Amino acid sequence: MWMGNLAKGIGIGLAIAAPVGPIGLLCIRRSLAQGQWMGLATGLGAATADGIYGYIAGFGLTAVADLLVRQAPGLKLVGGLFLCYLGMTTALSKPATAAPPLSSRGLLGAYGSTFVLTLTNPATILSFIVIFAGLGLVNPGTDRLSALALVGGVFLGSALWWVCLSWGVTLLRSRLTAQGLIWLNRLAGVAILAFGVVALAYSR
Repeated sequence: MWMGNLAKGIGIGLAIAAPVGPIGLLCIRRSLAQGQWMGLATGLGAATADGIYGYIAGFGLTAVADLLVRQAPGLKLVGGLFLCYLGMTTALSKPATAAPPLSSRGLLGAYGSTFVLTLTNPATILSFIVIFAGLGLVNPGTDRLSALALVGGVFLGSALWWVCLSWGVTLLRSRLTAQGLIWLNRLAGVAILAFGVVALAYSR
């Protein structure tokens, strides 16, 4: 039972993480500009938030889910402003000629920024609730081990996607010229800024 739920969780985590959005763009940009470990830290922040939302949906914590949905406008406002800030700084930043030295502060910053951004997106919890309900995974009679396996699978599936993305993108870095990296920063920054503007428009 719990092995089946673990496999289902991994599939759900992959399905939630794979669509390209602002977090995906951040992961790609940081992997290219700052190396695979910064890209991975970026992705793991999102995977942790996915795991938390998976826990809420998997354990049927409806009070928490209802609170998050009620606070959706405020969360979208915070997330939208943060995305606008990240978009502008990304578009204006100069590409590094080599990956900068790693520091725990830099890795924690990359992890924390995407963790907050993912948590401020109420659509994520709604996606988990819909998927869990549609697959019949929200069941009060489910034993605790199976529920934990499901939640752990969500984190593993999401983390697996970010590992593949960050390391795969890093392999392409040697093929990009300095001018190409400049344009990548600009395009990624504009796209992230656009996501932020949309979030602000729907926060009313």
